Amino acid sequence: MTLDRDTLARRRAQRRRRSIPWRWMGGVALLVVVFAVGIALGEALHDNPQPGGEKTTQRTLRPLPLAPQTVTVTVQK
Repeated sequence: MTLDRDTLARRRAQRRRRSIPWRWMGGVALLVVVFAVGIALGEALHDNPQPGGEKTTQRTLRPLPLAPQTVTVTVQK
Protein backbone atom coordinates (compact mmCIF):
# COMPACT_ATOMS: atom_id res chain seq x y z
CA MET A 1 0.00 0.00 0.00
CA THR A 2 1.54 3.27 -1.10
CA LEU A 3 0.42 6.58 0.36
CA ASP A 4 0.81 9.91 -1.37
CA ARG A 5 2.58 12.86 0.20
CA ASP A 6 -0.60 14.65 1.22
CA THR A 7 -1.87 11.66 3.20
CA LEU A 8 1.49 11.21 4.94
CA ALA A 9 1.62 14.91 5.85
CA ARG A 10 -1.92 14.77 7.30
CA ARG A 11 -1.06 11.73 9.41
CA ARG A 12 2.10 13.39 10.75
CA ALA A 13 0.13 16.52 11.61
CA GLN A 14 -2.48 14.44 13.46
CA ARG A 15 0.25 12.68 15.45
CA ARG A 16 1.82 16.01 16.37
CA ARG A 17 -1.53 17.44 17.45
CA ARG A 18 -2.24 14.40 19.64
CA SER A 19 1.16 14.47 21.32
CA ILE A 20 1.12 18.18 22.26
CA PRO A 21 -1.35 17.87 25.21
CA TRP A 22 0.70 14.98 26.64
CA ARG A 23 3.84 17.09 26.43
CA TRP A 24 2.13 19.96 28.22
CA MET A 25 0.78 17.68 30.93
CA GLY A 26 4.20 16.06 31.36
CA GLY A 27 5.85 19.47 31.62
CA VAL A 28 3.32 20.68 34.17
CA ALA A 29 3.74 17.49 36.21
CA LEU A 30 7.52 17.94 36.15
CA LEU A 31 7.18 21.54 37.35
CA VAL A 32 4.88 20.46 40.19
CA VAL A 33 7.37 17.79 41.30
CA VAL A 34 10.30 20.24 41.20
CA PHE A 35 8.27 22.80 43.16
CA ALA A 36 7.32 20.20 45.82
CA VAL A 37 10.94 19.09 46.20
CA GLY A 38 11.99 22.73 46.60
CA ILE A 39 9.38 23.32 49.30
CA ALA A 40 10.41 20.14 51.14
CA LEU A 41 14.09 21.07 51.01
CA GLY A 42 13.37 24.60 52.24
CA GLU A 43 11.31 23.30 55.17
CA ALA A 44 14.00 20.77 56.09
CA LEU A 45 16.67 23.46 56.13
CA HIS A 46 14.44 25.80 58.11
CA ASP A 47 13.58 23.19 60.78
CA ASN A 48 17.17 22.30 61.66
CA PRO A 49 18.73 24.30 64.52
CA GLN A 50 21.87 26.29 63.88
CA PRO A 51 25.00 24.31 64.83
CA GLY A 52 27.34 25.64 67.51
CA GLY A 53 24.75 27.49 69.54
CA GLU A 54 25.57 28.16 73.20
CA LYS A 55 23.31 27.32 76.09
CA THR A 56 23.90 28.48 79.65
CA THR A 57 22.32 26.60 82.55
CA GLN A 58 22.34 27.76 86.17
CA ARG A 59 21.68 25.35 89.07
CA THR A 60 21.78 25.81 92.81
CA LEU A 61 23.45 22.91 94.59
CA ARG A 62 22.45 22.20 98.18
CA PRO A 63 24.68 20.09 100.43
CA LEU A 64 23.50 16.59 101.20
CA PRO A 65 22.70 15.84 104.86
CA LEU A 66 25.49 14.02 106.69
CA ALA A 67 24.76 10.90 108.66
CA PRO A 68 25.97 10.98 112.28
CA GLN A 69 29.22 9.15 112.80
CA THR A 70 29.06 6.03 114.93
CA VAL A 71 32.72 5.52 115.57
CA THR A 72 33.68 4.24 119.02
CA VAL A 73 37.06 5.21 120.34
CA THR A 74 38.56 3.00 123.04
CA VAL A 75 41.30 4.48 125.20
CA GLN A 76 43.52 2.05 127.12
CA LYS A 77 45.71 2.93 130.09
